[in-house]
Amino acid sequence: MNDIEAHLLIVDDDERIRSLLAKFLVKHGFFVSAARDAAHARRLLAGLDFDMIVMDVMMPGEDGVSLTRAIRETSATPILLLTAKGETTDRIAGLEAGADDYLAKPFEPRELLLRINAILRRVPEPETDATIPKVLHLGAVRYDIERGELWRGHEPVRLTATESQLMRIFAAQPGAPISRAKLVEDLGRGGAAGGGHAQERAVDVQITRLRRKLEQDPKQPRYLQTVRGAGYMLAPD
Repeated sequence: MNDIEAHLLIVDDDERIRSLLAKFLVKHGFFVSAARDAAHARRLLAGLDFDMIVMDVMMPGEDGVSLTRAIRETSATPILLLTAKGETTDRIAGLEAGADDYLAKPFEPRELLLRINAILRRVPEPETDATIPKVLHLGAVRYDIERGELWRGHEPVRLTATESQLMRIFAAQPGAPISRAKLVEDLGRGGAAGGGHAQERAVDVQITRLRRKLEQDPKQPRYLQTVRGAGYMLAPD
């Protein structure tokens, strides 16, 4: 991130934890808003843009994994999940829903701070050059880089969590080939099961699905191209 303080949203039903986290993060240079549950978070997200969301998994009503999944349908805002559960299955569930990282309670505040800063460093800096577009045009569809949204005319195109991540990765380097191994690395933050070849095949499947939403003829892709020996490349108009 740049030197403008990042705006974080903390979502936790425990008022004491919300207050402690907010004070700690404000002390370390962040601007912080807090929500007591998923419904409250939804209202804040409807009116404000955040640089990152730090969210508890176990909440009354809608849990953090479910809210993460819903957020990923329309937004690529980084999400760090907090939970008292440390089992691998719960960790994987959060990552599969689209979370960027996962921290089990109890945790050291300094570790939380390190993880937040690490995630924010991975977020592409907004371009200041006016000649660089904020929207990529891909034939009949366009991709809003800042919002992480894909549109066909006036209709939004729904992206899965993985498709949103792929578009964010490609949009950060339009016109540059990205290897399958690099895509596996960027997508598999939690260490997905299976060997390297299996993971690369899984990326191929996701690319095929994404092409159906981008291309007029997915079998002869114009915009999400295969670069022989180098991987895949997004080639906007």
